[in-house]
Amino acid sequence: MTDSGRKIQAPSHERHTAATQPSSGAATVAPVVAAATLSPETSPQLKMRAKGLEVRYGDKVAIKDVTIDVHANQVLALIGPSGCGKSTFLRSLNRMNDTVPDVSVTGHVELDGEAIYGADVDPVLVRRRVGMVFQRSNPFPKSIFENVAYGLRIAGVSDRGLLAGRVERALRHAALWEEVKDRLDESGLGLSGGQQQRLCIARALAVEPEVLLMDEPASALDPIATAKVEDLVAELRDDLTIVIVTHNMQQAARVSQRTGFFYMGRLVEVGDTTQIFTRPRERETEDYITGRFG
Repeated sequence: MTDSGRKIQAPSHERHTAATQPSSGAATVAPVVAAATLSPETSPQLKMRAKGLEVRYGDKVAIKDVTIDVHANQVLALIGPSGCGKSTFLRSLNRMNDTVPDVSVTGHVELDGEAIYGADVDPVLVRRRVGMVFQRSNPFPKSIFENVAYGLRIAGVSDRGLLAGRVERALRHAALWEEVKDRLDESGLGLSGGQQQRLCIARALAVEPEVLLMDEPASALDPIATAKVEDLVAELRDDLTIVIVTHNMQQAARVSQRTGFFYMGRLVEVGDTTQIFTRPRERETEDYITGRFG
């Protein structure tokens, strides 16, 4: 995606207003579903799939029997109360749980039809294809340039010209280039909170992943910075598949085409975002999005 090919949109805080209304038999969230909606004439292409997935931390079951499809070039939002298994599931999509002691994973996760778990699969290569942005920005104590170039250098890219081009491209895609292009040698730690988060997004984008996992990327940001991240998600969907965990149901409705609701380690329901927020099939989903618990 190039700058010239970007879609021009109004900022998120201007495009969207949200209000949760009480339920009278059916859940209602209006008028929040402003993300690009799904066309019934278009058959989505499958990018990732989890089947019968279970993750345990020692004897504790974190998620159990999760089966869900992740469609290409769409945003899948995962909602649910704290501790329900959303982030655990997200980390299972690029084997980040492998880095946690005493974790066991059973079931199946596929990327483009190929299993990502198994002794013959390199998790580093999986994470190169399935990048991740964490809840809190974690820039390295390096320059802005080196923060973005870090993954490329690890991957063996050493040509300065190639690095410069890839870093600029990633910063443009993260909507940060115009703000930092004259100070690439300055520390990334000197950026504002919102800029640091977009720097981390640029770092993930630099290695050109096919899927981007985002674990509450705006939870620590102010409304203006949050709107920028949401606008960025909408633009990146043209080139990437995105799975985002969020506690903000209005944000889920604004940015996603499909939404999954997790509760107590189970995937209760998944479907078109409009359907989930206006006509949920399960009572637990309705109770959560109308504020009866959470």
